[in-house]
Amino acid sequence: MKLSTLVGQRLKEAPNGASLKSHILLLRAGYIKQVATGIFTLLPPAQRVSLKIQKIIREEMDALGGQEVLFPVVMPRELWEMSGRYTSIKNEMVRFKDRTGHDMVLGMTHEEAAVFMAMNTVQSHEQLPFMVYQLQTKFRDEPRSRGGLIRVREFTMKDAYSFHATQEDLDTFYQKAYEAYKRIYKRIGFKNFTVVEGDNGMMGGKVSHEYMAVTDAGEDRLVICPKCGYSSNMEVAVSVKDENDHVSGGELKEIFTGNAHTIEEVCAFLETDAKHTVKAVCYQTSDEKLVVAFLRGDYEVNETKLQKIAQSELYPVDVEKFGLCAGNIGCLNLNLPEGSVVAYDKTIEGLENFVTGANKKDFHLVHASASRDLHGVNFVDIANVKEGDTCVHCGEKLTFTRGIEIGNIFQLGTKYTKSMGFKVTMPDGTTKEPIMGCYGIGVGRSLASVIEEKADDKGLVWPMTIAPWHVHFCPLRLDDENVRAFATEIYKEMTAAGIEVLYDDRNLSAGIKLTDSELMGLPIRVVLSPKTLQEQQVEVTMRESGEKIFIPIKDLISELKAIVQDEIEQIENA
Repeated sequence: MKLSTLVGQRLKEAPNGASLKSHILLLRAGYIKQVATGIFTLLPPAQRVSLKIQKIIREEMDALGGQEVLFPVVMPRELWEMSGRYTSIKNEMVRFKDRTGHDMVLGMTHEEAAVFMAMNTVQSHEQLPFMVYQLQTKFRDEPRSRGGLIRVREFTMKDAYSFHATQEDLDTFYQKAYEAYKRIYKRIGFKNFTVVEGDNGMMGGKVSHEYMAVTDAGEDRLVICPKCGYSSNMEVAVSVKDENDHVSGGELKEIFTGNAHTIEEVCAFLETDAKHTVKAVCYQTSDEKLVVAFLRGDYEVNETKLQKIAQSELYPVDVEKFGLCAGNIGCLNLNLPEGSVVAYDKTIEGLENFVTGANKKDFHLVHASASRDLHGVNFVDIANVKEGDTCVHCGEKLTFTRGIEIGNIFQLGTKYTKSMGFKVTMPDGTTKEPIMGCYGIGVGRSLASVIEEKADDKGLVWPMTIAPWHVHFCPLRLDDENVRAFATEIYKEMTAAGIEVLYDDRNLSAGIKLTDSELMGLPIRVVLSPKTLQEQQVEVTMRESGEKIFIPIKDLISELKAIVQDEIEQIENA
């Protein structure tokens, strides 16, 4: 490919609105162009990277015995009503009517399509297990699109679905998929990724793992034990909480606190510590029922855990419409509307001599006691892990980092096969719903996350396995006839030898060409100049390490092929 004809433009500065490193560099290097919020065109370099990532994914899915399919992007309402998700998923799913007035949806995931494909096609346990996968465009009307390809609305995803007769068989395959995913990310070029326990969210099921690119740019908070290896997304992380001091107090009584409403204000007013308080965090469900969570004042509520208890998405609420006093809601003597959901966190269990709201404007209660005043309460885990907590497995202090989710695997159970009525006959003649697993990888997010890990202040840095081209050929002084003639011949020889090369055939200054090469991030740069030509050699620079060597022109093709092969093998065998 000649750079002069390559579609795209290199920019000195990224357009307004780009914040993450990957977003800025992909725009500046001419890899992507934004079409709308969360919707991008992949220009030729990015598409080449995407296709290489997809090739690695296909190879690993095929090695698991996967069969590639292609489900439709557009599906009828009935398919999603069978699973119950047509109404349970809200605005993230795009609904529309076709020209006949029939209700249709844009696919944001394809569990329903996978089950529908198997129904009547697979009828016996003898046809199990099997796994199908696709690489397909999906659309999710994401309310918080950000970071270029990190969080988008339209995206390419690999999603796979496995079907099993027994839980044991699913467990066996799930472990194989778990290892295959680690191979995929190593082959893509990640060096800093981890696997954590995850939340199943809208997918359902009980067991899930998320693959995280560890980076400060990540939205997800990760909880990791450096001793035993426990790792989890904050959404589902558990810990041994900071111990209560169990100091008994006096008689329960009301005390005037006036305009002190927040935990910080109440603690300052009463000269106490947040760990001696209980706070209320309130939401409403999709059907406008009140949800109240009580937890120790120095902890934060975990909305993912609370959603599972409420069995609904959670939304902001005006508590006064439910007759509550904002800033004075307490866990004692609470009078709530019928149907309200109340959850008490385990951090309250055993708590003595604490402060809580009096459910009365301008007043709080002091000297409250969980053992004395909270009889019959079922304490649950609805709090985030925080600094100072210890590992439930080994007692080590937990550490915290951030990550970008680049893939996930789920054990779905029979959530979809049961709701959609898909059964197979078993050896004893009975029928049974197959047990499912689901396995997803975001291609564009993986592409961008590699950049977050590897890029430097000069530009992109591509691993050899997924680089759009392996070699950036930068002849300088193309106005020199000898340089131009040799450059043309070297380019032809590279192409004929199967070397993936981007040829900068523009007659521009050395500064512009070399800066563009660093910005675009190809693994190898080959520079031919009047000086190196006189010495019958070229200057070869490795983009990631900055290492420079001089190679005789006559040996260039064989040396480049060896370098490329060696780099690929190092990545794939890491």
